[in-house]
Amino acid sequence: MEFAAAPTDAGAPAALEELTVAVGGHRYSALAAGPEAGELVLLLHGWPEFADAWTEQLHALGEAGYRAVAVDQRGYAREARPEGVEHYAIEHLVGDALAFADSQGADRFHLVARDWGGMVAWALATAHPGRLRSLTVLSTPHPSALQRAAATDDGQFHDLGYIRFFRRGVGKAEKFLLRDEAAQLRAVYNRRIPVEFVERAVARLSEPGALTATLNWYRGATNDGFDVPAGRITVPTLYLWGSEDPYLGQSAAELTVHHIDAEYRFQIVEGTSQWMAMEVPDEVSALVLDHLRRH
Repeated sequence: MEFAAAPTDAGAPAALEELTVAVGGHRYSALAAGPEAGELVLLLHGWPEFADAWTEQLHALGEAGYRAVAVDQRGYAREARPEGVEHYAIEHLVGDALAFADSQGADRFHLVARDWGGMVAWALATAHPGRLRSLTVLSTPHPSALQRAAATDDGQFHDLGYIRFFRRGVGKAEKFLLRDEAAQLRAVYNRRIPVEFVERAVARLSEPGALTATLNWYRGATNDGFDVPAGRITVPTLYLWGSEDPYLGQSAAELTVHHIDAEYRFQIVEGTSQWMAMEVPDEVSALVLDHLRRH
C-alpha cells in the first residue's frame, strides 16, 4: 500500500490536497483537507459523481481540525478501473474503503457517505463496527428498509426502475446516457448543482470505459441492488434525507430506524434532493460536524 500527496501551492492555504492512494494494484485519486493528525473522516461519493462532490464538506471538516479525505472510488479513478462486473461486488467496495482508512493510519474513523457510497457504508458498519467512530449517510436508506419499501410501495418500486435498466441494459444504458453529447447523463444532475461540477463529471464519465465501470456497481449487486449485506447497525448514526429526493422515498427513509441499535438521528433536509451536499452545503456540513463532535 502506498500513499502520496501532490505538491500544493503554499500561497493558497485553502486549496484541497490532491492525493494518490495505492491499494491492491490500483491507484485511487483523492482530495483531502485538515491536519494529518486529526481524526479521520472518510467521505464516499455516489453515482454519477467523484470526490469533488464533497468539496464544501472537506473544507468545513478540515477547518474544524479533522483529517477529511474523499476518494474517487473503484471504477471512478482512472487507475482503479478493473474490467469485469465481478470486481465491483460489495465486498470489494467495502474492502477498498477500509484500505483507504488504513492508508491514513486510522484504526478508527468517521464515515460519511452518499448514494452508492451509502450502501457501502451500511455494509461496512455492519461487518466492521469496531472500525467506526460514527456513521453519517446522506439519501440512502438502510438496504433492508429500501428492500421492504420497494416490495410494499408501488411508487418506490417504480422510482427504482433506473436501477433495473442499468443492470439489464448492458451497453444499451451507456449508449442512452452518452448519446446527443451526453444529454441524458447531464439530465441526471439536479439543476441546482454548479454547471462546472456537472461538466467536469460528464467529461470524466465520457472517457473510454468509465461509464461502464461506474455502472458495474449496479451490475455487481444482486436483487436489483437491494440485497446488500447490511444488518444491525451498532455505531452512532446520522441519516439525512432530502424531502425532494426523486428516487428514494420517505417510506424507506422512515423504516431505517428499525435497523439501528445505537444512538440515531434522522433528519429531513427540507427542499433538497439526494444532491443535498451541494444544494445546501453549509447546512449539511453543520449537521455532520455536530454529529462528529458528539462522537
